Parts: sequence; structure tokens; C-alpha cells
Amino acid sequence: MSTSNSSLPSRRQLFKSLGATLAVVALPASNARQPATAQGKAYRPSFFSPDEWAFVNAASARLIPHDRLGPGAVEAGVPEYIDRQMGTPWATGALWYMQGPFNADAPATLGYQLQLTPQQVYRLGIAATDGFVRKAQGAQGKSFAQLAPDAQDTALHAIESGQTVFETVPATLFFSMLLQSVREGFFADPFHGGNRGLVGWKLIGFPGARADFMDWVDRDVKYPLPPVALSGQRG
Repeated sequence: MSTSNSSLPSRRQLFKSLGATLAVVALPASNARQPATAQGKAYRPSFFSPDEWAFVNAASARLIPHDRLGPGAVEAGVPEYIDRQMGTPWATGALWYMQGPFNADAPATLGYQLQLTPQQVYRLGIAATDGFVRKAQGAQGKSFAQLAPDAQDTALHAIESGQTVFETVPATLFFSMLLQSVREGFFADPFHGGNRGLVGWKLIGFPGARADFMDWVDRDVKYPLPPVALSGQRG
């Protein structure tokens, strides 16, 4: 995270380099079978409350902001992607071993070490973030979503770096899960609710679900055809 708007192009450049890998090897955790909301139809979150939904939109907009180089996370439908993920077995920990003992100091090779499911991490993390920014402002403090963009960046940076400590959930874990969800929503197939208009794939030049493009991989030139989604949608 950066605390300056002047760094937005470099942040987008970072996501471009990350996405080149994510789009090829990573599939979303979702096994949701309902297709994404039709274009032009307003999406209604099924998991997040109105206040939580405002946070998800605001935080997504700061992690991948729209700028002169293209649409950002909100325009790409990333908040819808994240809400839809909350309705999957992944979000309830059904795909993980969730029995104790839990050792937070264990090596990363031993896997996830918290009793919290992703649903709980999101719910507790959003509440803790709003509590953190309100406490910093005093009795009449605003929520994260009500802050100016620069102040939102400052808050996210404090959470990401571990400068702030949440009592209910590790702050750095919450930020890491949020950032990963935003990346996935920006680069996954539009079927899952994000990457609307295939903007993520256009950014990195990923051809999508084309049958065969491997002969272009080593040419070191831009692939000439637009990306294609699983539905056949073309970017």
C-alpha cells in the first residue's frame, strides 16, 4: 500500500505484474454456480451488511483505484466477487482442517492456524477497522468508508504493516485476505462476479479461455486478439 496518490500508476503496474501470474495459475476459491450479475443490473450483497458493503467498496477502490490507465476494482465488480465468495464452502472453512490446537507461532508450512473462518475474518476485520479509524478521530469519528481517499490509504497502510493491532482478529491477516480477494476479483473469470468487461485481462494482455495461444508465449510480442471469458464474452 502506498499513502500517496502520486504512486497510483506504480501500484497498477504492480498488479499488472502480479496478475500475469494469477490469471494463469489461480482459480477463485468459489464453487458458486450462479453466474455473475448481468451488466447494468444493480447487485445486492447477500452476506455483507450495508456498513460492511460500504467498507468493501471503499477498500477495493483504494487497493486498485481507477485512473487514467483504466477501470479500478469497483468498476470491475470486485465487491460483488467478494460478497459471492462469502457464500462458498471456502468462506465457512468447510474446505480447511479447522480443529485445534491452534498455534499462531507455527511455521507457515503447517498451514492456517486460526479458529476463524474467512467469513469471521471479514466481519471482525471490518468492524475492527471502523473502530480503529473512529477511535483515531475522537467521539464523532467517521467510518472507514466515510474517510477521504488519502486517509483511507493511511489506515490501510497501518493495518498492512502491523502498526495497528486488532483485539478480535490479526490485522495483517485481515489485510492479506482482503488484498488477495481483490486481486482474485480483478483477474478471475467474470463468471464469478469480478473482472467485469475483462478489464483485468486486458490490463495484463491475458487471452483468457482461448483454445490455444501457447505458441505466442515465447514470441515476446503482444498477443493480437482480445481476451475471451468462459461464457464466450469477448473483451
